[in-house]
Amino acid sequence: MKQAKLDSNKSRVLELIRQQVEQCSTMEQKIQYLNELRMDISSLSPFKDPVDCVIWVKGDTVQANEYNPNIVAPPEMELLHLSIKLDKFTQPIVAYPMTNGDKYEVVDGFHRNKVGKEYKDIRDEHFGYLPLVVVKKSLDERMASTIRHNRARGSHQIRGMSDLVTELVKQNWSDEDISKELGMELDEIIRLKQISGLKEAFANHKFSKSWEEFEHKHYDEPDND
Repeated sequence: MKQAKLDSNKSRVLELIRQQVEQCSTMEQKIQYLNELRMDISSLSPFKDPVDCVIWVKGDTVQANEYNPNIVAPPEMELLHLSIKLDKFTQPIVAYPMTNGDKYEVVDGFHRNKVGKEYKDIRDEHFGYLPLVVVKKSLDERMASTIRHNRARGSHQIRGMSDLVTELVKQNWSDEDISKELGMELDEIIRLKQISGLKEAFANHKFSKSWEEFEHKHYDEPDND
């Protein structure tokens, strides 16, 4: 199809969409219609990345998860607020749809979620809505995804990471699984297990390889003879 024909068709489609939006009697209806339109367009896209479809949802339907080890100090929170105030939302919140389908749990973007809901100027400007991309993963995969996002930014708390590693072990992840999925060295995994102080952290541990490597690296006395 020639470009001129494509442009003409696009203009007609856009005008039809504009008319439909204008017929929406409330902001909620307008946002819902546009969300559905985005999802329909995304279904035609060659890209299957979550970011290919950003939707807007009411802030009170988005809840923080209980396992994120990332903590931002007050000055950084104020900087994030200023960034969103001046630059608007440039990154969506990554979230998982809860079982009932009308609420979401944050996988990444805990502090964007917090700023969007707790700072009145941001909340009012966006009509109480937050930008979301949706991922559908099991709990252990979501925990791993949260860690990867935090590590990629260089922002994760040691104690929280230790708790997360312990939880993954309880869900039968091996050291090799954790190393592969989270990008950790085996000795880093063992240190995090030790910090937890829980026997469960070593329940599925293979001492024959990673433990001996860890002991050799950190505990063996050098031979002075």
